[in-house]
Amino acid sequence: MKGVILAGGFGKRLKPITDNRPKPMIEILGKPIIEWQIKLLSKNNITEIIICVGYLKEQIINHIASGNKFKVKVAYMVEEEPLGTGGALKNTQALLKDEKNGFFMINGDILTNIDFNILSHKNDYNSIAVVPLRSPYGIVDFNDQQFVTGFKEKPNIIDKWINAGIYFFNQEIFDFLPDKGNIETTALPALANEQKLKAKKFEKSFWKSIDSHKDIEESAKELSRINSK
Repeated sequence: MKGVILAGGFGKRLKPITDNRPKPMIEILGKPIIEWQIKLLSKNNITEIIICVGYLKEQIINHIASGNKFKVKVAYMVEEEPLGTGGALKNTQALLKDEKNGFFMINGDILTNIDFNILSHKNDYNSIAVVPLRSPYGIVDFNDQQFVTGFKEKPNIIDKWINAGIYFFNQEIFDFLPDKGNIETTALPALANEQKLKAKKFEKSFWKSIDSHKDIEESAKELSRINSK
């Protein structure tokens, strides 16, 4: 199966870093995010990859090139103007028309070790990976007498799940995509309304969306811990 990486955004929340580099080229432990992603896809036997590029696209194209140095085959789809996540994926339709068994997509700012095969295994539906919602703050527990009984550092919030930005789609997704707009507010709700979208839980996997300078630091620490095992 093929994989799509959405790497065309501006990364406004990570300024000034993204003033002179695209978000997927931000380095974590000396390696750009997009390189971590390509190695993840390759580890999951996804060796044909389409990268949707736009903002400062030359940096991504020059670094990844044909993909040979990562032992994958890479094609590029260039956005001449911002199309949103939905429009960007729709732009790849011609390159994915032969993927009758489906394909994967990942947002270009995600670091994870999620097993993509679980997302597609025995599955004829479009699927979205979901991970537990983690509190951005530490939690204080106390009893009815208001005595503090303990502390929990940024716990997962029970029974609340968030979109991990990783998907498995079949060809019908293209019937729901806008020419311009975000998949999260267009195609995904429409698929859900027609019961054509399933959620796959990844409760214990490492997952981080790089949205702030703090995320860069925390991801580096977590990847160092994982790689040291």
